[in-house]
Amino acid sequence: MTTIGENKLTIEDIYNVVFRGKPVTISDKAMSAMYGSYEFLKEFSRSGLIYGINTGFGPMAQYRIDAEDQINLQYNLIRSHSAGSGKPLDSTFVRSLMLARLSNLSRGYSGVHPDAANILSSMINKNITPLVLEHGGVGASGDLVQLAHLALCLIGEGESFVDGKKVPTKEVFRDNNITPLKIHLREGLGLINGTSAMTGIGLVNVLKARNLLCWTVFTSCIIAELIEAYTDHYSKELNSVKWHDGQQRIAAIMQQLLSDSASVKKRADHLYEKEIVEKVIQEKVQEYYSVRCVPQILGPILDTILNAEKVTINELNSVNDNPVIDVASRSVYHGGNFHGDYVALEMDKLKLAVTKLSMLCERQLNFLMNNKLNGRLTPFVNLGVLGLNLGMQGTQFTATSTVAENQSLSSSVYIHSISCNNDNQDIVSMGTNAALLCNKVIENTYEVIAIHLITILQAVDYLEAQDRLSGITGKMYRKLRQIVPVFEKDDIMYTRINEVKNFIQQLRLDDLWLAQEEHAEAAGATATL
Repeated sequence: MTTIGENKLTIEDIYNVVFRGKPVTISDKAMSAMYGSYEFLKEFSRSGLIYGINTGFGPMAQYRIDAEDQINLQYNLIRSHSAGSGKPLDSTFVRSLMLARLSNLSRGYSGVHPDAANILSSMINKNITPLVLEHGGVGASGDLVQLAHLALCLIGEGESFVDGKKVPTKEVFRDNNITPLKIHLREGLGLINGTSAMTGIGLVNVLKARNLLCWTVFTSCIIAELIEAYTDHYSKELNSVKWHDGQQRIAAIMQQLLSDSASVKKRADHLYEKEIVEKVIQEKVQEYYSVRCVPQILGPILDTILNAEKVTINELNSVNDNPVIDVASRSVYHGGNFHGDYVALEMDKLKLAVTKLSMLCERQLNFLMNNKLNGRLTPFVNLGVLGLNLGMQGTQFTATSTVAENQSLSSSVYIHSISCNNDNQDIVSMGTNAALLCNKVIENTYEVIAIHLITILQAVDYLEAQDRLSGITGKMYRKLRQIVPVFEKDDIMYTRINEVKNFIQQLRLDDLWLAQEEHAEAAGATATL
């Protein structure tokens, strides 16, 4: 059970509610804060001019709204802004944005009646997912269009998904004994004016990116084993003199994963402590960058993921609507907390980092495919008859084209502001677009890593290296081999790719799921992502 409004929500809370379906409850403290905010605003707005309660919205804020029309104003806002287009957002995104909006309301700075929070929490707990469409948000004045679709369902209109089936929300509420929200005062603007859509999507992206990084560390480690790489490139001694936390942490994890490997080798044993007499050294002195520079490449990616997590968690726990109702000072403050630049910039940075991660995977994959580079595998890791069988050749085209798409998607969204709303919103964040494009790159990268993993499995079997793998990499090899058995004859590959992709998308929160406790203790290491 995740309690809203008591402590700062964490990435663990997002994981538990969004991916594990854990229920939420609203603390008494939060209920009291919301009710106090609502009562204060109701009284304050009787004499003061408050944006969005007794005025119009945006450039029409100069128009005063009569008392008898103020409730209709909120309904009009919700219905008119339920104007999205494109595909429905994935249910994980919608559950995450619902949690983000509930967190915002629970702070007691929105002037929204607690009924809205109660209905929202009931929908989360009953796994009712509002229809929210992907296109519509410009990310300043918040995610108005996406959140309007959420608000539309709260008032019992629009459509929702139950068990994957789209149903009119009115019927869903009737079947689940939920009374639609009745507008009390500010429930239109208070529900849609904020960054909850981009934040919700961004938090899911962070969790998925962490998982991708774990798999990339795994692929990098097992490739080091396949080519019998030297240990110094991930050694503490080498990486501790480069003052970047991410690099040092990646190196420490690699040390942990490969601590009991029988394949990697110490440089001193081969090049330092014996006489080298030949003019042309047959044994490779240094590995290719895609093997040797893994801590330096994945380190900044880890740092980027961690910073994106910090920023999106801060946004999750922030008050991000307008105006802000401050009961303590008995005043209402107008400003721009709805502006999504923090999230938008982090999603652009995260997208760049994941694209670079996919490029590393593609280069490692190319190294395995090209026998002239690796010097120990067949072309395309072909376990069949050369010439007659094609091995992994066809899958490389898919990986290469997918990485190319990632590269083309990786230009910044954050800087592509377009003025709108009669130029009232003259500079905007495009945060939801940034988050959705980041997710596209993440999904693409899962496909690349799935192809990479199948190729690695074939390489292990060709080299008969199963017994020389570390305890952890060997365990993951055996798990993956249950999905994709050894194959020599050519077969249809897309089904195998999808099966592996589905497996690796199963998120675990303990990040370094590769490193079981017994292995970590044996290695004397505590490194985690």
